[in-house]
Order: sequence, then structure tokens, then C-alpha cells
Amino acid sequence: MDEQVLLSDIEATLKNRKALFKKKNLLYWYQRLYERLLGCDRESVAKLRILEIGSGMSPLKHFYPSVFTSDIMSLEHVDYVFDAHDIGCAKMVENESLDLIILTNVLHHLWNPLGFLADAGSKLKIGGRIIIVEPYFSTLSRSIYLHLHHEPADFSTVEPCLSEVKGPLSSANMAIPYMIFWEKQSWLKQVLKNYQITESEKFYYSGISYMATGGISHNIMIPHWLYRQLWKLDSWLADSFSRQFAAFFCMTLTKK
Repeated sequence: MDEQVLLSDIEATLKNRKALFKKKNLLYWYQRLYERLLGCDRESVAKLRILEIGSGMSPLKHFYPSVFTSDIMSLEHVDYVFDAHDIGCAKMVENESLDLIILTNVLHHLWNPLGFLADAGSKLKIGGRIIIVEPYFSTLSRSIYLHLHHEPADFSTVEPCLSEVKGPLSSANMAIPYMIFWEKQSWLKQVLKNYQITESEKFYYSGISYMATGGISHNIMIPHWLYRQLWKLDSWLADSFSRQFAAFFCMTLTKK
């Protein structure tokens, strides 16, 4: 990994995180996502041992303080610093100690996502889960991801890994997780060696309401009361017409 790129990515992460916490609508978008992933009962969640991978910009711990955070970048707000690809030998996380591992828009930044998933199972209890949130290519989101988004989405890749690794933020292929779970049966079979996927624990999320926040880079000034109503409508559209309107999919992998 390029040291200069890593330093640049750290700087960008801190800048983006600061911007995120100033954007009420975007924070609300994340809050509602996490509530769908974990539920609203913080006391029940606190009884679980949960590790987040790729916590650099994530506000998860803001809403669920009991979660352990991790990242490849050494940041003050991160509990554990290690490369996700080395999770199998990460001594700070005991084997078979975790109830849950969460990755929000992180898997498409890993140079070997299938290798990570295979190794991460050693840290889960039997029946432990990995929850991933990744881009979903619907009618609405596909053109935005392919033509307007700053991260690449290369569907021509023949292997489920990144062709080039520069830094934790600057290396990505948004297409890979979608291809693993929706298009490439041979890739999915590698996941199913270690995990079960339950249809009832899979859902789609937000096509319009994320974009209406402006994301990190842009400011779209929608009154918060109005944005909450937009989120409700958008959530219904993503659930009811996922192929047309969803922008993300949420998948739960349960360790066999």
C-alpha cells in the first residue's frame, strides 16, 4: 500500500467524518439503517459482542456505543487497528468470540473480499453473523453509480478481487459484492461453504433519500421534518420495488 496514499486517505476520512456529523439528514439516514440492522433496543444490542470492520467514517458507535470499531487506518476513534484481510490472526479479537461483524460499504474496498469472509468466520461463535451493506444496481442507481459516482464499478472483472490496491479509500470496485451475491454463482458458492443466507434477513435500502442528503460532498438543504417523510416514502419504494429504486442491499451471512 502506498504510504502517501494512505496518509491522504486518513486526511480525507477525518474530513468526511467531520462533515457527516454536521449533516442531520445524513445522520438520520444512517440511524434508520442501523436500526433495521440491529434494532432500537440498545440494551439488548449491548449484550452482544459486535465488531465493525472499516469504521473510519462510520457513525455506528455514535448510535450503539457498545460496538467495537476497527480500521486499517490508525484513528483516535477506532478501537482496533488491523488490516481486515488479517482478521484471522488479529489477536485482539479472540477466536469464536463475536456474535456479529458489520461492514457498511466496506466489502467493495477489500482487495480479496471472499478471503476476508472465509477468515472472519474464525472470530464468530457458531451461529454468529456477518452483516454487509453494499451498493445495489437497480434501474435508478445503476446509471448514477456507473456515470456519476466517484468510485468505480467494473463489471468486466473476471476475479472477485481488486486489480489494483493503492489505499483503503482510493481502492474500490463497487460491482464486486453485487456480482458475488447476484450474478456469479461460482463466487457465491465460496461464501456458502461457510455461511447460510436467509431470505428473511435480506433487505434493500434507500435509492432516493441518500442522494437527497447530498452525501458527504454536497449540501442539499431539505428541512429535517420533510426529509423524514421522504425517507419513509423512499424506504417503502426500496422494499416494494427494489429492482427499480433500491440503492443498497443488506445481506446477513450466518456461520454454519
